[in-house]
Amino acid sequence: MTIFYDPSCLEYSSPGHPERPERIARTAPVLNDRHPDWEWRKPTVATDAQLLRAHSREHVEGVANALEHFDLDTPFYPNIEVHARRSASAAIEATRSALSGEAAFSLMRPPGHHATRDRAMGFCYFSNVAVAALDTLENGAGRIAIWDFDGHHGNGTEAIVAHNERIRFASVHQFPAYPGTGAKSFANIDNYPIAPYTPREAILDIARRSLDKLIGFEPGLLLVSAGFDAYARDPLLQLTLEHEDFTTFGEWLGDLEIPVAIVLEGGYSDELPELIDAFLSSWQA
Repeated sequence: MTIFYDPSCLEYSSPGHPERPERIARTAPVLNDRHPDWEWRKPTVATDAQLLRAHSREHVEGVANALEHFDLDTPFYPNIEVHARRSASAAIEATRSALSGEAAFSLMRPPGHHATRDRAMGFCYFSNVAVAALDTLENGAGRIAIWDFDGHHGNGTEAIVAHNERIRFASVHQFPAYPGTGAKSFANIDNYPIAPYTPREAILDIARRSLDKLIGFEPGLLLVSAGFDAYARDPLLQLTLEHEDFTTFGEWLGDLEIPVAIVLEGGYSDELPELIDAFLSSWQA
């Protein structure tokens, strides 16, 4: 397992904001202590050429030159452009590692799956997984599947990859919930809206069907937007998954015979380090 991580991603914060440095600061030592054989690499920063495959030039320049908050959820921070570029690059580098035969996980912030082509939103500045997917297609990949099990709809990823015949995207998420999208499927987009408080067994069944359909696309690579806010005690949503359900997700991925790269999205409970470790450990088992 290769973990893409740079402690500089802990350098920005906003009082009371749920996307806080502690999410990563507490997870990194847990993984490092329990898995001393895993390799840790620092990502570089994504280039303009890489970002512009997914975002407009106006958006890339807007993140670089911002001096005020993008919205109430998505603050301006000093150097946020560099942090966001580094997070996007970690997704790219994890993907390239997966294609070379390594298991790879991006343990970085900010997350990315809400950022659209033209807008930073939902704690996200650049769409990390979409940037990685389009970079991979540009460099010779055939088909790519994206499985987003974050509890919020991956609206930004969806908007960027919609109607791309070489990509299949599936999002399993609570609805209604932020950002209010993801109620219907279309073209190459499969959405699986789940009502609040749906029993966990039903969520697992939906998640399994969503993954099976993606694999039926016969991709050469699976990118995973791994959010852990479907956990029953996450403060932002009302879903019902337990610790062992994320272990199950990891087991499913471990059974696949295609390259898999995983990128951290959300998850805001104090148990996040344990959830990530359970997921990654079962994937590698």
